[in-house]
Amino acid sequence: MLIFSASLPATRVAVEALDPWFVTAGRALIAGLLAVGALLVLRAPLPARADWRDLALAAFGVVVGFPLFSALALKFVPASHVIPFNGLLPLATAGFAALIGQDRPRPLFWVFAVMGSGLVAGYAWVSGGLEFELADLFMLAAIVTCGMGYAYGSRLTKRLGSVAVISWALVVSLPLAVVGSVLFWPATIASAPASAWAGFAYVSVFSMFVGFLFWYRGLALGGAARVGQVQLLQVFAGLGLAALLLGEPVGVGTWAVAAGVVVSVFAAKRVA
Repeated sequence: MLIFSASLPATRVAVEALDPWFVTAGRALIAGLLAVGALLVLRAPLPARADWRDLALAAFGVVVGFPLFSALALKFVPASHVIPFNGLLPLATAGFAALIGQDRPRPLFWVFAVMGSGLVAGYAWVSGGLEFELADLFMLAAIVTCGMGYAYGSRLTKRLGSVAVISWALVVSLPLAVVGSVLFWPATIASAPASAWAGFAYVSVFSMFVGFLFWYRGLALGGAARVGQVQLLQVFAGLGLAALLLGEPVGVGTWAVAAGVVVSVFAAKRVA
């Protein structure tokens, strides 16, 4: 959770000078090379034929979907605007876990899930001048795809292990990562400041690879719906980092929405 908390602030720094499409492809490429090395060192066997579909869906969610949609959103708005959307990740994860038969929360769980979703939607509407911004739609797409990637990845982790799951998901994505990195390679590398490259390096190594070694293992051990609630702390940690590292003002309303989402999802956890 702590590793992922810095992902959106780091992405914001990166896309200030680098193309969001390049950031998405490049981070997948670097993490994919790390994944190849990990698989070779561990001498990991090939996944079973039935596992490849789930790996592809996990890859679409966490390697392509969330990185791309969040990077596109952060091109238009500050990190503090989009971080509260992470409060919906536990609900999205639980929803997909229920959909694929991994978890079966009780009906009251979904009442609180809708309440949390309503808070975030209302926040996005009001902060966008009583209309949804394109960035809000990008973040909603990021949350949905990420929840799917978490659910499918955690299900596979029970059989393959967390290192193998994220590594194979990254390997599956390598062809797209290579093509995307070449197509969107910066015209002048030197024109991007060191801070942008530092943000890019962080999301490539930690957000895209190291963080998942712990995250998928935790989801597999405790269940995607229950352990996913740890992401609630990610909202506050992310807002704090946005204020501390980027100097972004975090208004009382933003904190209030984040707190409301936390209360809603905590209640959902209690009745799951």
